[in-house]
Amino acid sequence: MASNEGFLTNEQRETLKLATQADVLSSSPKSPKTLLAEHPLKVPAAGKAPTAGIAVRHVRRSHSGKLIRVKKDGGGGKGTWGKLLDTDGGSHLDRNDPNYDSGEEPYQLVGSTVSDPLDEYKKAVVSLVEEYFSTGDVDVASSDLRELGSSEYHPYFIKRLVSMAMDRHDKQKEMASVLLSALYADVISPPQIRDGFVLLLESADDLSVDILDAVDVLALFLARAVVDEILPPAFLTRAKKTLPESSKGFQVIQTAEKSYLSAPHHAELLERRWGGSTHITVEEVKKKIDDLLREYVETGDAFEACRCIRELGVAFFHHEVVKRALVLAIETRATEPLIMKLLKEASEEGLISSSQMAKGFGRLAESLDDLALDVPSAKSLYKSLVPKAISEGWLDASFSKLPDNGDVQIEDEKLRRYKKEVVTIIHEYFLSDDIPELIRSLEDLGAPAFNPVFLKRLITLAMDRKNREKEMASILLSALHIEIFSTEDIANGFVLLLESAEDTALDILDASNELALFLARAVIDDVLAPLNLEEIGSRLPPSCSGSETVRMARSLIAARHAGERILRCWGGGTGWAVEDAKDKIQKLLEEYESGGVVTEACQCIRDLGMPFFNHEVVKKALVMAMEKKNDRMLDLLQECYNEGLITINQMTKGFTRIKDGMDDLALDIPNAREKFSFYVEYANQKGWLPSSFESSSSPASVAAT
Repeated sequence: MASNEGFLTNEQRETLKLATQADVLSSSPKSPKTLLAEHPLKVPAAGKAPTAGIAVRHVRRSHSGKLIRVKKDGGGGKGTWGKLLDTDGGSHLDRNDPNYDSGEEPYQLVGSTVSDPLDEYKKAVVSLVEEYFSTGDVDVASSDLRELGSSEYHPYFIKRLVSMAMDRHDKQKEMASVLLSALYADVISPPQIRDGFVLLLESADDLSVDILDAVDVLALFLARAVVDEILPPAFLTRAKKTLPESSKGFQVIQTAEKSYLSAPHHAELLERRWGGSTHITVEEVKKKIDDLLREYVETGDAFEACRCIRELGVAFFHHEVVKRALVLAIETRATEPLIMKLLKEASEEGLISSSQMAKGFGRLAESLDDLALDVPSAKSLYKSLVPKAISEGWLDASFSKLPDNGDVQIEDEKLRRYKKEVVTIIHEYFLSDDIPELIRSLEDLGAPAFNPVFLKRLITLAMDRKNREKEMASILLSALHIEIFSTEDIANGFVLLLESAEDTALDILDASNELALFLARAVIDDVLAPLNLEEIGSRLPPSCSGSETVRMARSLIAARHAGERILRCWGGGTGWAVEDAKDKIQKLLEEYESGGVVTEACQCIRDLGMPFFNHEVVKKALVMAMEKKNDRMLDLLQECYNEGLITINQMTKGFTRIKDGMDDLALDIPNAREKFSFYVEYANQKGWLPSSFESSSSPASVAAT
């Protein structure tokens, strides 16, 4: 290239490239040189820079030699070839052509889905929450969430957990609150808890579209979080400032503040608000059973009758179907074939289990005396139905309710009398609050084999009463465990309760929740060990209501601040934390030790209003007597015992706690064992302790103080 030709600009190089490609794709006879000749490139003179803004002129010379201006890029115009890239029919690649090259195919962009980690996390969380709602296992849920990782997304877990529970029954709502308390600080940090509730408040408008009472339910969750101490009360004030006053989230905070957190005894009310009740009464179920049996007798359609039984959704109450069907067969003899046919088909379909069938026959046997008043031949008819059902295979062959004397009795007469008498004893206890008198009454009955029956009756009666009686029942269990009940008696009593939990739930709507609280309270009070819960659960069918109650009790115990919450579940305390109560006990003992009056100290103990916690008074008084080398504390304990302020049960529990912690105590007080042996001997002489209580220390070293 001549030196005076200069260099091509970028625009000129692009035009050259397009011209070359056009020659390859088209059938034009012109060569690239011809095309370049038709599109002369204006090149600046040597040594001069190209002038900006100078465009290439598009001209063509006609056959006559006349210069003709054509359209830009050579498109159109008389005597022109058209645009450089124009082709007549467009290029087409034939894959059957021997010269076909796949590389000449046009490129296609294939889209690929990019997974969002947050979306994956949300999907995993839904599965985790569903599993937790079905099992109630807090430990497994906590472990699964920890293994899931992505801790930065934990606020979304809180939002999904609460929003899923809001649209479910009360049981799931309670489970969600328990899980949040268990995860607090250990798995989910306090700031993440706050962020999760902020997300819920911001989405309250959307939630209210699908859940009609979303504002009220979310307000309950918010208030419960404050009561459970996973949200500070100041959170409500700060969150309210960030929300528009017209938003549902703002209404949620107002409802939580005014309707729940400001109510008297709000902590107790909120902790018991969600009992997972069935919302159906015994009478409603019985009426539906009577209606479907009458319709069946009229139509004879066993298939339709089975469908109606199934739709009742009370598999645990099918024994009532059996009982009422048999009563109908006895009262109206013409219906017997139809009734027997229905029960047989229900058994063969697996609709009514063998246990429910046997229970139905058993319940009818219990009421035969009353039925015989209306149908004199009731007993003989019942006797004929039992062998017929056994021979047809839908009643267990082991079922036998026909004693030799001909009277149909389910329970031993002694047990029947025992149940009647203990009901009177329990009612008297609820009126008098006299534990020693109740223990004496039980000893007079002389039936220790029926101790589990007493426990079942005690808790059943307490569940249908106010919180005062429930608290008294728990305190009584602690006393009985020390005095006359073994751990096995108490475990067996709870098994009886849990086996009949489904029946109890029809009379007491929140029976499952109440039973779980009694179980958890028994563990907190050291009446049962945590391992006893495992044993009790293993003796129940895995899918029954009782097993669900045991799992709920485990969840309550595993929750944060479980001891304090469970001790206060029935208003046993005054709302203080356990540590606050311990501090008050320590201060009143120190004041008494420094010269206080014994009657004033007793009044202070009484004012604590925590009789179930008086064992802490005993323990701290004994420790202080050892440390201060001042046995004046024994005078206080004697006065408390004389006034009935501290019971034998609480005395024994206090002494037991000292004995259990003796190894640690001896590190600070070298002569702790000798002192404790002296105190035990003194307490036995004064009658504070049962005669069976012994010190672990050798009495040989006991010396006068």
